[in-house]
Amino acid sequence: MTRSAAAAVHGTSAILTAALELTEAEPEHFDLAFSARTQPCPWPKAYGGDMVAQAAAAAMRSVVDGKSMHSMHSYFLRPVDIDAIVGYEVEVLRDGRGYSTRQVRGYQNGKPVYVCLAGFAAGGAPGGAAGEFAPEAPLDMPDPDGLPSSAAYLEPVEPGGATSMTEESKAYWSGGRSFDMRHVPGPVYVHVEGERRPHQALWIKPFDALRPVRGLTDEQRDLAALAYACDYTILEPVLRVLDLPWARRGLVTASLDHAMWFHRPPAGALDGWLLYAQDAESASAGRGLGHGRFFTPDGRHLATVLQEGMIRPDNGAR
Repeated sequence: MTRSAAAAVHGTSAILTAALELTEAEPEHFDLAFSARTQPCPWPKAYGGDMVAQAAAAAMRSVVDGKSMHSMHSYFLRPVDIDAIVGYEVEVLRDGRGYSTRQVRGYQNGKPVYVCLAGFAAGGAPGGAAGEFAPEAPLDMPDPDGLPSSAAYLEPVEPGGATSMTEESKAYWSGGRSFDMRHVPGPVYVHVEGERRPHQALWIKPFDALRPVRGLTDEQRDLAALAYACDYTILEPVLRVLDLPWARRGLVTASLDHAMWFHRPPAGALDGWLLYAQDAESASAGRGLGHGRFFTPDGRHLATVLQEGMIRPDNGAR
């Protein structure tokens, strides 16, 4: 096992906060520019959540009048190199009294690799003029502390054999993603645990307290953290219903587009467990659409996610 793989087993949220550290740069195309580094992972391309979270951080750093991000709509244009610099340029499209809009483009190797539009809203009275509604969190969820961690599921798994599992991917799934994840039902790493139904839930929380991120308030950091974490598992309900575990030989997936809405301030929610309830909305033509909602343990609905991804079960490998 490599040093990085061995370190990943222990788990730390520093991987996330390192991804959110932006360096100011000279813009070439738009109004502001930053650079950030993608984080190591055992795949041929960088994790898509890096781009979403880094773009969110860049957009938030461009808004100086106290508005909060309420939505992001993203497209992943090209594969991104791992442990490499991505440049982000922010275009100030509008600053109004109640709402602001930003476009963010990510560049690597001289080409655009990611683009998003981000919306910001001024604060107001709870519920606003139209009142307030939120969906109910799933009922009868088991307590996360009584569920096995990813590391516990994967500890007896031997790399190789009939799967694509390696020491590096085992370590990454066990502790290299900044968040402790507890699946309901079990995970889809090596086998699809539980029934082939288009639903699942996860309890997630950072492995340790999130560190401060330069240029972001704690609330902005926590919004970016939700954007970062949501991409890890949003396609899993589709994989579950299709009976496609992550370690199936020949399976190739890639994020295509992503949308996220932030409904309520996180207000310290990432200090503990969050429930991430997920559903498969569709699977056809080599693409799958996943839907997710984040809830606090007391049922407060924080955010909603939709993401479409490419799913190729057999990429020429047997």
